[in-house]
Amino acid sequence: MKAKVKVTLKKGVLDPQGKAIEGALTHLGFGGVEHVRQGKYFEIDVAETDKAKALSEVKAMCEKLIANTVIENYDIELA
Repeated sequence: MKAKVKVTLKKGVLDPQGKAIEGALTHLGFGGVEHVRQGKYFEIDVAETDKAKALSEVKAMCEKLIANTVIENYDIELA
């Protein structure tokens, strides 16, 4: 089973990389850009075939390693 994990900074957490991208886009002539937030994306293949067990396993991965839950949120989609 494939898990797609999207990790984003929580609201209120400063995003210097997003701010740098925003500035670079403006300098490149993309004047309509108002706000940029960056994140991370992971695709994880797990051997588990039971959807509930796979979700639980990937959630544990996120909690222990993939996301810093103090400053980041994560969203899991199973395919």
